[in-house]
Amino acid sequence: MTGSFRPAIADIAEIAQLAGLRRIHVVAWRDIADIEAGGSEIHAHEVVKRWAEAGIDVTVRTSYAQGWPPTEVRDGYRVIRKRGRFTVFPDTVLTEMMRRSGPFDGLVEIWNGTPYLSPLWARCPHITLVHHVHKDMWKLVLEENLAKYGEFLERRIAPPFYRRTPLVTLSESSRRELIEHLRFKPKQISVVPPGIDARYTPEGAKSRAPMVLTVGRLMAPKRFDELIRIMAEVRETVPNVQLVIVGDGYERLTLQEQISDLDATHWIRLAGRVSDEELLSLYREAWVVASTSIAEGWGMTLTEAAACGTPAVATRINGHTDSVDEGISGLLADSPRDLREKLEAVLTDEDLRVRLSEGARKWAATFTWDATAAGVLTPLAREATRRNQRRGISPS
Repeated sequence: MTGSFRPAIADIAEIAQLAGLRRIHVVAWRDIADIEAGGSEIHAHEVVKRWAEAGIDVTVRTSYAQGWPPTEVRDGYRVIRKRGRFTVFPDTVLTEMMRRSGPFDGLVEIWNGTPYLSPLWARCPHITLVHHVHKDMWKLVLEENLAKYGEFLERRIAPPFYRRTPLVTLSESSRRELIEHLRFKPKQISVVPPGIDARYTPEGAKSRAPMVLTVGRLMAPKRFDELIRIMAEVRETVPNVQLVIVGDGYERLTLQEQISDLDATHWIRLAGRVSDEELLSLYREAWVVASTSIAEGWGMTLTEAAACGTPAVATRINGHTDSVDEGISGLLADSPRDLREKLEAVLTDEDLRVRLSEGARKWAATFTWDATAAGVLTPLAREATRRNQRRGISPS
């Protein structure tokens, strides 16, 4: 299988071959085509397309994405989009149990709040990928009763079913959450940081006026409203600063109203979803990338910006503490006031900004998607090998 692959893809092919993993199914809530796709969906896409490149037959099953076909082949792997946001769970379980989407040697469940409970029905080697524990996010995205149900499901109902399942998460801080909040055993959790696409590089000049960039789905846990309030205060010290918000979501109208109420439409831009090329340009032009999110498995936009030589100022939360090398690639804040002061410092102190920019570039160079794809595959291959040895099977 190794053939003429580049070294990392050859390694992935060898890992799969030795474990007998020829066909892998991935069950997730959404895929990258979904209008609400975010870091979790990007992560899955980058991983499985490399598995496909290595010769693995990969099928990803998710909910329906408006405007996209129910089945397609994307970057070498098959996508099946069936059912709605909630009906996708029972339908996927039944379909995978009956193997109606074809045979598979291994299964990956992406647990994004609501679980598929794969340990109950998967009869093959399987792992579960958990980006982060949702905790307080439930009450920000659901009405009170549903939020209580979601938190109860995540914290009390689901974990016992996964006690013997290998788990993969993105950061050491998320690993601690899984141990402390959901009571998983340390030995069952592997930490595999996400990668950064090679196209993210420093190039060109920074914007003439100070520019703060923030990127993500426009949803309550990201706290874009808080960042807007903070930036209105920052503008008192840095009067020509601009704020660009990239992303779309259900909070857009609320944010538009807030910007209008502040009479800030001339210096705050709600860019919506942008092309890869425009996002890259914004990463390169920005003086700093900011995040006021309350929960992240990993600050993917922060490391992408870092690869472009743009430092971060972000809340000190799990995920951010791993994706920002504090004092080297960016600064972390403990309160809204602290975040304001750190933004002002980076925007007004050129020496600090240059030092953090160089540190960000070096920090980002340590993360690659090839390494991530191999890292996620390894615990699945380990589980497959263990089962094969127990059954006396030698992969051909």
